[in-house]
Amino acid sequence: MNRFTAWTRTVIARTRGAHRDAGAGFVEYAGLMIIIAGIFTLIDSLGLDGLISQAILNAVNDVIGG
Repeated sequence: MNRFTAWTRTVIARTRGAHRDAGAGFVEYAGLMIIIAGIFTLIDSLGLDGLISQAILNAVNDVIGG
């Protein structure tokens, strides 16, 4: 068996096998957590947390009529 045939079988087995996405969920979850942490850090460092909470409070007061 030549190297190309072995490589082709390996690729097919990894893309169609039962464990084709093993570990992908963790990597995606970790990436999502890093993005969320970055957003929170950016909001905190720019001082937008007070502005955002005030905007939410105003929106809630507009909805409930208070």
